[in-house]
Amino acid sequence: MALPLASIDKLIRKAGAHRVSEGAAKELAIHLQETAIEVAREAVTLANHAGRKTVKGEDIILAKKRLFE
Repeated sequence: MALPLASIDKLIRKAGAHRVSEGAAKELAIHLQETAIEVAREAVTLANHAGRKTVKGEDIILAKKRLFE
């Protein structure tokens, strides 16, 4: 599973870049995917702890807080 490089390019441009190399887009895509998997794993743990098989939006929000705040 990979994030579309065109979408990553657009994100970097929204941050103010005029030009974006393919390497920059690839590296950010890798980082974002790794971070998303980390958040998802934490959210699954939280859902399991709550006795649920379904990961909810609130699990993602709490997982982000636990990992990054």
